[in-house]
Amino acid sequence: MRTETLVFDPRYPDCTLTTYIHDPHEELNISTRRAIIVCPGGGYQFLSEREGEPVALRYFAAGLNVFVLRYSIREKAAGDAPLIESALAVKFIRDHAEEYFVDPAYVFITGFSAGGHCAAMCATMWNDPSVREALGIDQGDAPEGINRPTATVLCYPVITGGPFAHRGSIDSLCGGPSEGTEGADRYSLELHVDGTTPPAFIWHTYNDPVVPIQNTLLYTSAMATAGVPFEYHVYPDGVHGLSLCNKETSVGYDILVNPVCARWIEDAIRYVTEFTV
Repeated sequence: MRTETLVFDPRYPDCTLTTYIHDPHEELNISTRRAIIVCPGGGYQFLSEREGEPVALRYFAAGLNVFVLRYSIREKAAGDAPLIESALAVKFIRDHAEEYFVDPAYVFITGFSAGGHCAAMCATMWNDPSVREALGIDQGDAPEGINRPTATVLCYPVITGGPFAHRGSIDSLCGGPSEGTEGADRYSLELHVDGTTPPAFIWHTYNDPVVPIQNTLLYTSAMATAGVPFEYHVYPDGVHGLSLCNKETSVGYDILVNPVCARWIEDAIRYVTEFTV
């Protein structure tokens, strides 16, 4: 395995990608692999290690090349920084597909909670003017769609800035109180879903006390209206922030061990490895 942590755009020095790359071997006879970007959660205030490397290693073990995106947080998240950083990450991987033995047709992005919001922003706002400017698309510096993910895997994601918002996440992006503001609408991702939004695998727990189930209900409803396919798993019981739902990511809290919800990772691996464009 080749692993390194790099700053991939000097405009965002606090944003890094950590790589988990399969070195090619003649015996395996695998020249390229699918890639997935992992966005840990943390309310745009911190980045949860429980939702970073442990998740990356599960995808790596399934044969993917994996990149953990540590995007801007706290005051540096205000504005479109996480959106632009996620777009730049997708572009970076496609630009370096040969170096990282990646099939550029299959670059997925996954995220947890606020990281799910970051991943869903990447999917719904990939063609936003701020992204186009940052990538130089209108100047011909990058081809159209180079930053559009193939599909997303959204794990108990923050979606809306409306009545069911995880207000802390949206406030962080808006740089202050967001309720009822234009900024809240901008970061309400159900309002940005259209026919160009990539498909998604989504899971949530019905009684999530931190990010209400309405977040994913709003998103899947918008996707259905736009004709974008998705796979949606709602588990009847589970706290927020379950990650892999096992002892490894439970940090000693039994409430974070949930064998029923733990099935999500195998389903997500199946979704990513069998997805066809």
